[in-house]
Amino acid sequence: MIFDDPAVSAVFADYMKRAASERGQLSKGTVTRDDLLLPVGPEAAAFLHALILGRRPARILELGTSYGYSTLVLADAARKVGARLISMELAEYKQAYAREQLTRAGLADVVDLRSGDAVELIEADPGPFDFVLLDIWKDKYVPCFEALYPKLADEGLIAADNMIEPASARPSVRAYRAAIRAKADLQTVLLPIGQGIELSVRWRASSEKL
Repeated sequence: MIFDDPAVSAVFADYMKRAASERGQLSKGTVTRDDLLLPVGPEAAAFLHALILGRRPARILELGTSYGYSTLVLADAARKVGARLISMELAEYKQAYAREQLTRAGLADVVDLRSGDAVELIEADPGPFDFVLLDIWKDKYVPCFEALYPKLADEGLIAADNMIEPASARPSVRAYRAAIRAKADLQTVLLPIGQGIELSVRWRASSEKL
């Protein structure tokens, strides 16, 4: 993935090096999932970046800052379109790492980092959300979706990661996809990008826009 800003490119390159160095460590049993970067990957990152540039959302919500890989990508796109990114994360130490990288990249002023329980944080925000990246622990997808759905803007997008892999998440994935399909004003498609992205859009028949 290529960024216009050399500072952003340098930070993203460091994330890629970390991801490569951590590959396979989980299977060795020496670390936990909380220790690892677990990135969306460059293919999904490029797709999400392009979506923001194309859709030009005003308010972007990321659920799952983690160590900031996707936060960096979303923030770069947000700056280009004049958007504001809100990124939520339970683990403060992960978000602290992300903040350092965003500062290095010159993107810290684009992002509002919020730490705490995702559902509570969503409920405390008045909305609306024009673009949402859902990439937290998979058993939290449905409660987070139900919390954000009333605040999703007309023609707002939700991109949910890990819809195909890992296989261990599939029970939660099925529950999430069922929750999406239960909403009459959501159209959704599963895209084989990265580890699988469920892309859902809020659309009303009465809307004048395409």
